[in-house]
Amino acid sequence: MSATSSPRLRFACLSLAALSLLAGCAPLIVGGTAATTALVVTDRRTTGEQVEDKAIELKVGAEVRREFGEAENIRVLSHSYAGWVLLVGDVPNEETKQRIGQLASGVEKVQRVFNELRVGEVTPVSVRTNDTWISSKVRTTLINTKEVPSRTIDVTTERGIVYLQGKVTEAEGQRAAIAASGVSGVNKVVKLFDIVSPESLSQPTSPAPIQESGTPASSNTSAAPETGGAQAMPVQ
Repeated sequence: MSATSSPRLRFACLSLAALSLLAGCAPLIVGGTAATTALVVTDRRTTGEQVEDKAIELKVGAEVRREFGEAENIRVLSHSYAGWVLLVGDVPNEETKQRIGQLASGVEKVQRVFNELRVGEVTPVSVRTNDTWISSKVRTTLINTKEVPSRTIDVTTERGIVYLQGKVTEAEGQRAAIAASGVSGVNKVVKLFDIVSPESLSQPTSPAPIQESGTPASSNTSAAPETGGAQAMPVQ
């Protein structure tokens, strides 16, 4: 091998190595970008709302752990959509259920709390695994249902009860609920939709408000650990 070809070979090897590293990172980088792009394009929440919802879920979890530690008889999952928080899981008594609802309602940016925590023993892993499978089937069904904005609908299943969250029109929400109710294994469908008008979907989204550092945030007077507003419908 000539002296001139050796540097070229080393350069080629280094380039291939760099490409290999980038390829290894590609699922994370591209996946993150793709996920963000998909959410922005198909999710009717603003980008800021999407980020806030993830933060809300983390904060609710942190508040529950701060109050109750890692208690084995408490299982709480929070799902936030545009500040509307759904609480599901298992707690030992009604007092704990209400307290967790209060903790969730006190988290910044939370507008409303649907406290669907169940008083009883922690749900077995087998049931939770089945719930995950049901959620997957419901999502697939919504994707395959015409005139249902599946990418803007969050699906949560707890003991066969399917909760649907999202910003939809009345007609879209009804179609989604009917489709979900026909999935095998679903015991009940609960609609937690933020109903919007068809006209509002064609209007540009207003920019998120900007708050100066140090300015006190307004209190969440509308947040309440209640289930009011939830609409349940029987399965087909």
